[in-house]
Amino acid sequence: MAESIKRTLALSGRHADALSFADLYSKLTHRSSIKNRWALLYLLKSIADDRRKSQSSSIPKVSAGLPSLPLSTPKKTLASQTSGRGGVLLLSKDPDNIREIALREFGDLVSEETEVSESALVRDVLYVSQGIDGRYVKFDEKSDSYELLQSLKVPRSTRILVRKLAELGFLFRKVRNYINDSMARFVAEEVGTVGQAFASALQDELSDFYKLLAVLESQSSTPIPMTGSDSGSPENYLSLRRLAVWLAEPMVRMRLMAVLVDKCRDLKGGAMAGAIHGQSQHGDPLVQEFMGRLLRRVCSPLFEMVRSWVLEGELEDVFNEFFIVSQPVKVEALWREGYRIQSLMLPSFISSVLAQRILRTGKSINFLRVCCEDNGWADAAAEAAAHVGTTTRRGGLGYGETDALEALVIEAAKRIDRHLMDVVHGKYRFKDHCLAIKRYLLLGQGDFVQYLMDIVGPELSEPANTISSFQLAGLLETAIRASNAQYDDRDILDRLKVRMMEHGDGDRGWDVFALEYGARVPLDTVFTASVMKRYHRIFNFLWKLKRVEHALIRVWKTVKPNCIISCSLAKEPAVRVQFVSVLRRCQVIWNEMNHFVTNFQDYIMFQVLEVSWARFSEEMDAAKDLDDLLAAHDKYLGSIVEKSLLGERSQGIIKTLFVLFDHILKFRSLADRWFERIYELQNRGKSSRAKSKDLSKSGSWFDGGRKSMIQLAGDFLKKMGEDLDVIAKDYSSSLDAFISQLPLQQHVDLKFLLFRLDFTEYYSRLSPSK
Repeated sequence: MAESIKRTLALSGRHADALSFADLYSKLTHRSSIKNRWALLYLLKSIADDRRKSQSSSIPKVSAGLPSLPLSTPKKTLASQTSGRGGVLLLSKDPDNIREIALREFGDLVSEETEVSESALVRDVLYVSQGIDGRYVKFDEKSDSYELLQSLKVPRSTRILVRKLAELGFLFRKVRNYINDSMARFVAEEVGTVGQAFASALQDELSDFYKLLAVLESQSSTPIPMTGSDSGSPENYLSLRRLAVWLAEPMVRMRLMAVLVDKCRDLKGGAMAGAIHGQSQHGDPLVQEFMGRLLRRVCSPLFEMVRSWVLEGELEDVFNEFFIVSQPVKVEALWREGYRIQSLMLPSFISSVLAQRILRTGKSINFLRVCCEDNGWADAAAEAAAHVGTTTRRGGLGYGETDALEALVIEAAKRIDRHLMDVVHGKYRFKDHCLAIKRYLLLGQGDFVQYLMDIVGPELSEPANTISSFQLAGLLETAIRASNAQYDDRDILDRLKVRMMEHGDGDRGWDVFALEYGARVPLDTVFTASVMKRYHRIFNFLWKLKRVEHALIRVWKTVKPNCIISCSLAKEPAVRVQFVSVLRRCQVIWNEMNHFVTNFQDYIMFQVLEVSWARFSEEMDAAKDLDDLLAAHDKYLGSIVEKSLLGERSQGIIKTLFVLFDHILKFRSLADRWFERIYELQNRGKSSRAKSKDLSKSGSWFDGGRKSMIQLAGDFLKKMGEDLDVIAKDYSSSLDAFISQLPLQQHVDLKFLLFRLDFTEYYSRLSPSK
């Protein structure tokens, strides 16, 4: 019925109405729920026929109201128009039949200029539309188009019209060759599922085109009436101009398919779907409807991959078409490196935010399945699918349903990530392990650290290549049993090990000693080798700080006032003043060093470690997925590194700080030698007095020994004073350099450290720059 109406309009010369009807009927077919379209079309056609009959019968015949025409006029052409109320009657005459004669002459002229009939050209155009050479229209390899033979004598207008119609054959040839090539590559397994779906959709469009050609071929057998002939002729004949009307819409579709073929020739998967989607952004409803129908077929495999990934964690991508790719990695690197987004395969109708959420959802499933050996994700995925609705069933999602896809991904991600966080915090006690690392690797367990440093100190003072790791491991176990660390969970204590870092021939045990915390699957996803390397760097820094504090405590035990008063040299009048002066300078230097170390250590332990831990603990509890947890931990670790002057921007000041530490350790070493010498002189004095009682009663020998001891003590105290001058000068210079660099640091918390160290502005006043 639709073809009958279209044919009637075209045969009556209403080509524009025929095209409009074809457009309206296409919309009715694809956008209406009316089932009995034949009855509707028949009704509309009957109404139109009745209206035409009633209009033709209502026109008054020109007879009685007109004067008689002369009998000498053999033929007349009348055109009249009248109005029932005061209308005007118009009459025109063609007494010599000029119009009919002109039409006949024009037909004869056309026949003389044409060597081939229009019917033959129509048949050739129909052949060409199927990619087949006709008798007069053939494919020219040089021009890559179908051309009418140059030797034929046809009017220029006819040649132009045939060339325009033959463009359809060129487009058809391009589309058909692409389909054939895709089928051949499909056999060779070089075309993916998206490419197969695209080729299949194109083939279906060509099938509809074949049906139209079959109808047109049936009409082409009807002879075309001669121009100027007034004899009765059939209305369903097919001329070149009528063929142009019929092929106008197929030409648009074929041109679209040819453009898509050129765009997608070297593409596959998501890249192909994105390219087709880009061409669908068009204002013409017909183009939008055609591209939408094509995209629903093309994107079906892609959306099935998304559904399988976010609900099952399966990545079935044999032809590498999906925008998520996997690569073989170790178990501990599965989350960070196992999967990534392939941006070239990400279609433009899926946003980068949605793509990241899709990636994380599938990663969470695989992390739970592989690293955590947990199957609870299946229930969470099923609940998400049931919550979103029936569109999540296999094959349910498709192009144009991005909102439904996003709803599915969001719901699945929320439930699966919540389950993952429960497993990480509950089954694997992530927070407890982070706290254990803080207590042992970041030296937060004070009694354990102090006892460990006391018992390993003698061992670590030896060359590094002479120290036994087994002996240090035994000392570590001793420190655990002697401190409150013994009450910790055994699983945590078993992870604590001694590690000797790489060292050279001149290194001491203090330089290479480190504690190591063993993080097993799945916690090694957070505590990777690079992360533990940063922890070891922080431990090495804190260990040096603790060593300096420990050294100053040892010096204080040596130079405390009661030990000095009990020294026999303090009772000798000849050296008493010099002795007390030197020891007083030693205590002043110790106080300066202790002030710096105490305040700096308080800043590190409280302003850095404790504040960073409090923020990390809050972010840890608020983390909704593993990415949030990893980001919070990286932020926590980065905060410690930056505030502790271990960052890249603090390389200069940290070197100055280590020089300060070296001066303090040198002071401790010199203090040990000084008081060892003092005790030696004291013992020599006691020995001299004992011998004097046995050898002589006069005391002359004792007086000589006493003078000699006083001379030695004077020389020693003089040398000790000179050493103190050098140490005080070097230490003050390094401290001034350190304090002057603090205002240049980027982190705001370092201003608080500057205030604690120089709250009286004592160093600022002494600084040369001031």
